[in-house]
Amino acid sequence: MCGIAGIIGNRIQETDIEKMLISIAHRGLDARGIYEDKGFAVLGHNRLSIIDLSHEADQPFNDPTGRYHLSYNGEIYNYQELRTEIGQRYEFRTSSDTEILLAAYILWGKVA
Repeated sequence: MCGIAGIIGNRIQETDIEKMLISIAHRGLDARGIYEDKGFAVLGHNRLSIIDLSHEADQPFNDPTGRYHLSYNGEIYNYQELRTEIGQRYEFRTSSDTEILLAAYILWGKVA
């Protein structure tokens, strides 16, 4: 199970999120990533790789434009069917279900 940490605020120190990730390091031994939106929020992720073992699927995950960022823990069981349904409308870089989730959000938006 991955470990996710986050802070929202305008006075965030990167050392704060690093301390949080260290405290949950046992939750994901494969990679550690941090995304910071200066003055707004920081996402941290300790990754336990299950589906796509490549470092291209490390998190927080971003779309090709850099506009969207996602830190996600879970498994989408029908991710292959969703990938087929999304088809040519999104250029996939990985085989991860995380990227499927991000692509679905970009294409279909928030579902109520």
